[in-house]
Amino acid sequence: MTTLIRIALQKSGRLSEDSYQLFKECGIRFDYGTGKLKSVSSNFPAEFLFLRDDDIPGYVEDGVADLGIVGENVAVESARSVQTVHRLGFSKCRLSIAIPRSESWSSISDLHGKNIATSYPRLLGNYLAEQGVQANIHEISGSVEIAPSIGLAEAVCDIVSSGSTLLSNGLKEVETIFRSEAILVANNTLNDEQQVILEKLLFRIKAVQAAKNNKYILLNAPNNAIPDIISLIPGMKSPTVVPLAMEGWSSVHSVINENDFWENIEAIRAAGAQGILVIPIEKMIN
Repeated sequence: MTTLIRIALQKSGRLSEDSYQLFKECGIRFDYGTGKLKSVSSNFPAEFLFLRDDDIPGYVEDGVADLGIVGENVAVESARSVQTVHRLGFSKCRLSIAIPRSESWSSISDLHGKNIATSYPRLLGNYLAEQGVQANIHEISGSVEIAPSIGLAEAVCDIVSSGSTLLSNGLKEVETIFRSEAILVANNTLNDEQQVILEKLLFRIKAVQAAKNNKYILLNAPNNAIPDIISLIPGMKSPTVVPLAMEGWSSVHSVINENDFWENIEAIRAAGAQGILVIPIEKMIN
């Protein structure tokens, strides 16, 4: 019987959509849609379980799922015994303290003796302890932003992406206590066969991530400018240089980090490059 690795995914929401997109880019096919509870991939040894995000760390710890994609904030808050095997770089957010816009703020010590509403009591409690601040933490499961307006708390601590929800509820962000992104977590007792499947999955994920951070660049340049241009776009090992039909000119092909490209583009042009093309990379394997 073929060994399958069970992967827990959030069943709905932004993290769910980003996770599905990742597996699609990794070439792993499975049925995904509203109402489904699980699905077996048609071309990879994996079964996907669609769960509430808060439940994923517990399912992975208990071995019901072997792997899970979850927000780092959820994993840390749960305090479940799971291992983080890879940071995925999407669904980024922050856990921040916010207060009414009419209130002044000087430092975290302003919250000494105050009431703070949050769905993340462990993360907040740890941060306050590190800062030497004693405050009353009120744990609520949702609609945290309403707490100050109904007199439950003087401040809130909640997940922030754009900050628009805070603004619409008359709050302002004053202190970030934790930064989060999606992570791949694993059960601590994967067997050898499951570990092999995990390594195959990580190979695909890393290839997709590397491609997103890099671009394939093609340009034409006079031969006497090639050494200077190569120093600016060294590529994975070395650029490919192909002579053009026009004597004294060559085409240079290389891979460059997108951030480095924008920093170096003027220098590349000044060195003599012309006809520069920048092309997305679908997969990149070192």
